Amino acid sequence: MRLIRRTSKLCSATAIRSYATSPSRNRLGATLSLDHFLLRSRALSLYRTIVRGTRRIGDPTTRAETRSFARAEFERHRHVTDIEHIRYLLSTGKTEWEGMERYIEGM
Repeated sequence: MRLIRRTSKLCSATAIRSYATSPSRNRLGATLSLDHFLLRSRALSLYRTIVRGTRRIGDPTTRAETRSFARAEFERHRHVTDIEHIRYLLSTGKTEWEGMERYIEGM
């Protein structure tokens, strides 16, 4: 590595360079494991299913409350990282939604 003399200080050539773009950094944070990636896709799928299902609710207030509740539950558990806990949350969420769907269809 060559050194450049700059204002009576020695600096490496790479330290002086400045690039137009910063080094590539993952904007989502840490890289997900395969299990986390698959569970994330299942969570998104469940959320989309719930949002689509709420379209069948006739009363606009009830529809908004149901969507708000679902979003709040997903947000509340957003930072859970334990795989078994995530699986449990997805399982119970799916079961709760299926029960709610039966109620909606009966309306």
